[in-house]
Amino acid sequence: MRLLADAYARAGFTAYVPDLLHGDALPISFLQAVEPPLKVRLQLSAEEVAKNGAELGATFMPWLGRHPEDTVRAEIDGFVKAVRAIEGTRKVGAVGFCWGGRYAILLAGEGADAAYACHPSLTGIPDYEAVNKPLALAVGEKDSMLDMETVERIKEALEKRDAPTEVRVYEDQVHGFTIRGDWSSDKDQKAMDDSLKQGIAWFDKYLA
Repeated sequence: MRLLADAYARAGFTAYVPDLLHGDALPISFLQAVEPPLKVRLQLSAEEVAKNGAELGATFMPWLGRHPEDTVRAEIDGFVKAVRAIEGTRKVGAVGFCWGGRYAILLAGEGADAAYACHPSLTGIPDYEAVNKPLALAVGEKDSMLDMETVERIKEALEKRDAPTEVRVYEDQVHGFTIRGDWSSDKDQKAMDDSLKQGIAWFDKYLA
């Protein structure tokens, strides 16, 4: 994520990476187990899939309980307010990944001037129905946490909004592909690169 922040900075934006988790990020080993690269996932046995599912419940739910939405949202709103108070700030954009994608979407309803959510999780259609600022989404075609039927419903909800919206589906990409894709795969590397370009192009257009 810090590398991506550097890339946004090189593109001309001032990029901030607040530690909303206060050092309590989920370990990469857990993330890779519950949503591995597609070539690994396709080789998993039914027993391994079940084990990963159990680990998701045992690890993720307690973690989520340590970061309740009302607390996180209040901190985000305070951070956005502080950024807007910095001299020279004109507009504020929000980028979110996975868990953070939900908050980027919420900020497209209130708080930001434009937002970009990559493979968001824990969202519902009402979240998209509240969008009133430019919002772009990058989702993986093989995301086990966001199926294509739901993506179509999201598109329908966003098409009814007055704000500009964009939903791009990346072929054969799993949940988390924009920040922990398989760099040994040319296709995955291109998806990561293209998703970065998507975000930069979106903010070039709507934060200018």
